[in-house]
Amino acid sequence: MTHELGGRFVVALGLDGVTDKAGLMDRCARALDLPDWFGRNWDALVDCLADHTVWPEGAVERGLLIVVHGWRPYAEARPEEWATAREVFAEAADRTPSLTVALALGGSSEHRSDQHG
Repeated sequence: MTHELGGRFVVALGLDGVTDKAGLMDRCARALDLPDWFGRNWDALVDCLADHTVWPEGAVERGLLIVVHGWRPYAEARPEEWATAREVFAEAADRTPSLTVALALGGSSEHRSDQHG
């Protein structure tokens, strides 16, 4: 889903229910409307995130903010994969100054109730 915030395009990347790399790649492909040539691997994800031609119209001029939420269960289940995913997000943002990837704190409602209950 795409929104605007302070003129920037905002894409929510929800990872609720993701348990492996394949699930992460599927969510990225859907949320970011990645092209058919997306190879569903780490290198291809960096390339797509850094490729302005796959961004929503106007996002290059305004900037793109990807907000990743619901990531904690995946990070706990697959810490090595999650570390690689964070590196991929960071590399894409380093390559493309108009891209920001933010990890939203919090988790599913189940995770929050465990903390407060």
